[in-house]
Amino acid sequence: MCGTVIDFQNVSFSYGAQQGQRSVQAVRQLSFSIEKGSQVVLIGRNGSGKSTIARLMNGLLLPDQGQVTVDGKLTTDEDSIYEIRRQCGMVFQNPDNQIIGTTVKDDVAFGPSNLGLSAEEILHRIDESLAMTGLLDLKERAPHELSGGQKQKLAIASVLAMRPDCLILDEATAMLDPIARRDIMELITDLKKNHGLTIVQITHHMEEALPADYVYVIGDGGIAFEGRPAQVFDQIDRVKEQGLAVPAHLEIARLISEQAGVRYDREEIISFSGAVRFVNRVLKDRPAGPIRECAYRPGPDESQTPVVDVSELSYAYDTPAGAPIEALHQVSMSVRPGEILGIAGHTGSGKSTLIQHLNGLIPAAEGKVLVLGRDLSQKKVVRDIRRHVGLLFQYPEDQLFEETVALDIAFAPKQQKRNPLEVEKAVLRAAKRLGIDSILDRSPFELSGGQRRRVAIAGVLAAEPDIVILDEPAAGLDPAGRDALFQDLLSLSSEGATLIIVSHDMDMMTRYADRILVLKEGRVAGIGTPAQIAASASFLDQAHLDMPAPKRFLDALAGEFGDLDTSCFNVMDAAEALLAATRRTADG
Repeated sequence: MCGTVIDFQNVSFSYGAQQGQRSVQAVRQLSFSIEKGSQVVLIGRNGSGKSTIARLMNGLLLPDQGQVTVDGKLTTDEDSIYEIRRQCGMVFQNPDNQIIGTTVKDDVAFGPSNLGLSAEEILHRIDESLAMTGLLDLKERAPHELSGGQKQKLAIASVLAMRPDCLILDEATAMLDPIARRDIMELITDLKKNHGLTIVQITHHMEEALPADYVYVIGDGGIAFEGRPAQVFDQIDRVKEQGLAVPAHLEIARLISEQAGVRYDREEIISFSGAVRFVNRVLKDRPAGPIRECAYRPGPDESQTPVVDVSELSYAYDTPAGAPIEALHQVSMSVRPGEILGIAGHTGSGKSTLIQHLNGLIPAAEGKVLVLGRDLSQKKVVRDIRRHVGLLFQYPEDQLFEETVALDIAFAPKQQKRNPLEVEKAVLRAAKRLGIDSILDRSPFELSGGQRRRVAIAGVLAAEPDIVILDEPAAGLDPAGRDALFQDLLSLSSEGATLIIVSHDMDMMTRYADRILVLKEGRVAGIGTPAQIAASASFLDQAHLDMPAPKRFLDALAGEFGDLDTSCFNVMDAAEALLAATRRTADG
């Protein structure tokens, strides 16, 4: 590493007042620099200014005060801006917003073609960037036929074809399943190590910050604190004060250290394997404590009549040419009143198709769907059922259209013909539940991705449905926002609502769901309690799902302890289970 590629000097930026809205300062007096060839991660709460900083880096936004330079060139210099944007390629959260070609190779060719390169050079760059991202065999494929992870790789390949010096990824893994996310992280490592790219990554997955050279914690438009990953995550209280989280293995190791009175080396426990070694060493000669079983949710009352009952549901999407694509095959499931059912599975497993059957958006072509005891094959029933079933789609921007947050949240209550006072109360109640009551006068299109997601969820909850269906509700939310959202969902459940949550996040699902339905290639791979679903690492791996982090840590130590309860899904339970466990003797 040598020299500076990106430099901020006393940079401030505000989103201007529009149509009477107040000006909002997103970045304040920010100064920092990024070295060439380094991997830098920005973490912080939704609305802290991370995405604004990213857009300032390549001139998509220009500072109100101060200056941003890229390889010595000012982003405010009109003669340099196109070269700056070539040098600093950006990849956003939703790859569909960046893909414009009718085939994979056409999409990659777009950037180099605009540079006026020869046909031979363009073809060379297409093959080169697709080979770097592992998509070379798919270059004739239409982008809409790709998986979510492949689409994100295509967005990266299209940037790489411009031969950038720096790759800026703004929540580029937020919507991906765990396998696809790991693929992207491996690609990032390869691009830095073997191709010399500078990597700037914005993420809410704290584990993604661990391989970085340096971490900036962004708060209120500035740098709250910074350092190497081990330095940053060693400051657990400060990290949590910023609405963030600490990787589970590190926090468990710290809890064991405190309980055992043994000092730790932060550079050792920053890695998963190092934390396992440390805990194993600390507990080697320590006597077991009182036995403590991990906490479990009681689960639904099986004697109650289901509010959702799906029987032998199959569905196939028509294609312009060739045979239809089967999305669901003989899926059967039921949901009890007040239950929280999680639906998990890889991208393309049929999750979104299934939930769109539950309010009649997709009519059941084969099989039967009953909701609140009524058959959704009847159109008249569908219209009435939609008043009782709220559905949040995977991309919240698809559901936002009003001028202000308040008007967006008010849309559903207005459609229910409520009087103005009732509408106002419903809006405030939903906004407070989601922590967005302070931005009701803002335009939803000026908000961060996480804030827009909260607005979309509030819009669903304002209708006060009996059944709430949420497709990846926590994607793009910061850790504190994610925890707060699931706590709110628990309170909704306690108030009598039935929840169906689609998510890749097995940590959240195992902590909060009563049962989890796992789909694989359109079929039911398994359904059961969190403990039952997470019992087998190979089962989760085959379903392209991650083992919940606390349980993964316990599983790594299970061979050392004879009575270790490994079905713990939060760090406190995991630490206490370790302290209570009895070490195996040499004879077993």
